[in-house]
Amino acid sequence: MSLLLRGHHLLCVHGFRGMGYSPAFVQKMHGIVEQIRDETTDFPIKVVAGFDNACSACPHKGKTICEASEGSNEHVMTLDMKVIHQLGLIDGAEYNKSLLVRLTAENVSPNDLDYLCKDCSWLSYGVCKEGIATLRETFSIHE
Repeated sequence: MSLLLRGHHLLCVHGFRGMGYSPAFVQKMHGIVEQIRDETTDFPIKVVAGFDNACSACPHKGKTICEASEGSNEHVMTLDMKVIHQLGLIDGAEYNKSLLVRLTAENVSPNDLDYLCKDCSWLSYGVCKEGIATLRETFSIHE
């Protein structure tokens, strides 16, 4: 089993609480989140700056770019590249889920989201920072 996941979704999965752009997107993201949070399984994830498995159910997915609003594609691509860089990853490379989760815990603090997720509509809810904080606690990483 291999998963295609865009850079910024590597962070979203830890804060996901069932909110989303549409019921189909929420359902799709929920399935991905369950796989990522399942500590009993490990599998390859191809990390990309661009459309991924979650985007396939997004109502804003155009033929080649995100069409949520003017500038939205550039925005999400910037988010992807920030996260890929922060984790020391290569766009288009494949990594084991366990490594990606560990790298996220080690290299992303809740306050990093103010930069990494700047202007994300979900950031103000606080669930993303809570999710990263919980992830870091799981790995015994403290501020």
